[in-house]
Amino acid sequence: MLTKYLWVLFVSMIPLIELRGAIPISQGLRLPVIPSYVVAIIGNMLPVPIIYLFARKVLIWGADKPVIGKFFSWCLEKGEKGGKKLQEKAGRGLFLALLLFVGIPLPGTGAWTGTLAASILDMDFKSTVAAVMLGVLLAGVIMMVLSLVGVSMF
Repeated sequence: MLTKYLWVLFVSMIPLIELRGAIPISQGLRLPVIPSYVVAIIGNMLPVPIIYLFARKVLIWGADKPVIGKFFSWCLEKGEKGGKKLQEKAGRGLFLALLLFVGIPLPGTGAWTGTLAASILDMDFKSTVAAVMLGVLLAGVIMMVLSLVGVSMF
């Protein structure tokens, strides 16, 4: 059972998959919903402070390197695009916009992209973590409901 929860934890830490993939996987592994939800949230939030504090610096550093440069540049562009879209739509409501950007489970949105966008926009650390946390909680509820509906249909 612990191995299954570790799968959920680690999958929720993977960029682009995150909690959106971890919760359906937990239901496929027949784990209880609430503990899976909690484990997926913890796993999805663990990288957030590291992303906020270091990702931008590392991506800028690696953007001109031979092997990793293209990927790092792509990540920077994705974060900048996400940040600009967020700022254009949000104006003064950047906190709420970040929360919804992270919370609505669509491809390309989530804690990783949202945190990177917030760091590019120079949002303060506490606001970023709070908005991302609330967004992850919202995305978790949405994915939990969708997973339960999907599981009950079989």
